[in-house]
Amino acid sequence: MVYAGLDLSRRRLDVRVLDADGATLIETAAPPDRDGLAQLAERLRPLGPIRAAIESMTGARFVHDELERAGWEVELADAQKVKGLAPLACKTDRIDAWVLAELARRDFVPAIWLPDPAVREERERARFRLHLVRHRTALKNRIHQTLVAFGVPCPVSDLFGAAGRQLLERLRLPDPWRENVVLTLAFVDDLDRQIAGCERELRRLGADHRYVPLLMSIPGIAWVLGYTIAAEIGDITRFASPRKLAGYSGLCPRVYQSGDRDRRGPLAKNGPRYLRSRAHRGRPARRPLHPLPRALPAHQEAPRQEPRRQGCQDRGRPPALRGDLVDAHQRPTVCSGRRHEPSGRMTALD
Repeated sequence: MVYAGLDLSRRRLDVRVLDADGATLIETAAPPDRDGLAQLAERLRPLGPIRAAIESMTGARFVHDELERAGWEVELADAQKVKGLAPLACKTDRIDAWVLAELARRDFVPAIWLPDPAVREERERARFRLHLVRHRTALKNRIHQTLVAFGVPCPVSDLFGAAGRQLLERLRLPDPWRENVVLTLAFVDDLDRQIAGCERELRRLGADHRYVPLLMSIPGIAWVLGYTIAAEIGDITRFASPRKLAGYSGLCPRVYQSGDRDRRGPLAKNGPRYLRSRAHRGRPARRPLHPLPRALPAHQEAPRQEPRRQGCQDRGRPPALRGDLVDAHQRPTVCSGRRHEPSGRMTALD
């Protein structure tokens, strides 16, 4: 068994191969395309089985798949953890390849979970639909901005419904704004057709998905949102506990503790942004939070309430008066031109 470290850049792939004792066998480079990787695998085939490590970045998944087809054992390493394991004053592509090879030899590669091709296809379909929806929203906002710029009121609830389209047809705007509105409406209609096609495909694929029926039992989540969340989660058995899944989804608040103070900050930014944004959108409707009817244990006394400041009306309120738990973590309050994070008694809540 030999060990290879792969450092990928825009134009080439630096490779360092070590033997079991850590001595360098080969130091080379190859183009990061399909032909270059095939030639690299053929050149190193006489060395025997190869275990390789490559940092997770754009293009690393393609290199991983191509070399695995050639018989290599390839792991994707977390770039931040690699930097923590081997901080270097001098950092070049060749040194990075040597560090990755040494981590593979010592079996210290901080490998990340890599979804299989089926999960990648599910994610790509759901993410492309979200991409189209964002473009449609941007075009609609541009039309609303044009109406506001010319002082045109919008008496209808849906500007792009039947009544709203009639209103837009009667508008007398000067050129080029009038032409831009017409073209934007044509783009919106075209995106509506494409999004509808994507949703039909997602409905067909999600009909047999094992996670979608369970996710649809949550208030606020329909089949499209359920399919998107299921695709981002992938294999749920890879999470050791529900707490790990909540942390991966970005729904865990940051906790600031110092002595007898315990303050909950904004939601963490962990996990993929697609899953985090979909989970926020699919949360249930607002409802007040009530503390559990049980007292805290003696060793878990409630943190001391911060004094209420003048001019900041919401800072001293409990989170039960400020919406649900997610809103209490997300929404800052503004006091005298400064931004303050909400605080409150959170330890008595589930």
